Amino acid sequence: MAANNSVINAPDVNSMFDEGGCIEEQRLFRKQRLAAAFRLFGKFGFDEGLAGHITVRDPENPDCFWLNPMGISFKQIKVSDLFLVDHAGNIIEGNGILNGAAFTIHSAIHKARPDVVAAAHSHSVYGKAWSALRRPLDPITQDACAFYDDHVLFDDYTGVVLDGDEGERIAEGLADKKAAILSNHGLLTVGKSVEEAAWWYITMERSCHAQLMAEAAGKPVLISDEVAKITHANVGSELAGRFSFKPLWDVITAEQPDLFD
Repeated sequence: MAANNSVINAPDVNSMFDEGGCIEEQRLFRKQRLAAAFRLFGKFGFDEGLAGHITVRDPENPDCFWLNPMGISFKQIKVSDLFLVDHAGNIIEGNGILNGAAFTIHSAIHKARPDVVAAAHSHSVYGKAWSALRRPLDPITQDACAFYDDHVLFDDYTGVVLDGDEGERIAEGLADKKAAILSNHGLLTVGKSVEEAAWWYITMERSCHAQLMAEAAGKPVLISDEVAKITHANVGSELAGRFSFKPLWDVITAEQPDLFD
């Protein structure tokens, strides 16, 4: 049931995520993963109109982050479309329309959590359906255990997040966890890499789907706290998140190489 630690912790697995030596290599590495994450979100149907954003902290200027311009489909985002903004909302590099909600939420998270390199939020169907129930996810599957005692419920809704105080409130509510359920809104995940943040979002969306289906069929049986905790240590680690993203990276970059443009 648990992940095989001898595989997950192998030195050659760690080397897959080496961002390179110089700043330019590190920046390109992060931007390429960010563009790929958007393509994957589009492939999985996580896009809806102008909603949704993923950000990654710049390796040279940690008070700045790269994100998607508003109005470009997730399915078409390329590395060259990404632009850099600072925590005041100034565009430092690139061109595009800054999504107010993206800036408000992500700038607050990046400020409050120096450990967070990337953050992801969208209005995916099962995530927003589950959020309307205003409940945390239960440990009913091995995959859901990635979020055992590692996500929070932001249990009110006050409208579109455009006010800085509201962004700070979300960041404060997230505390030191990897994910949040924003009631009547959707899901939010963070990580120490784009790969990690994107994978947590993908698997959290699927966990919402699984619990909705299980509860529609009957009363799910919960995994015990002791086993859920052990399972979380296996499937919920930073390296497990990054490694789980790799097959998706391999597929999307082979299918859609234009994302590197």
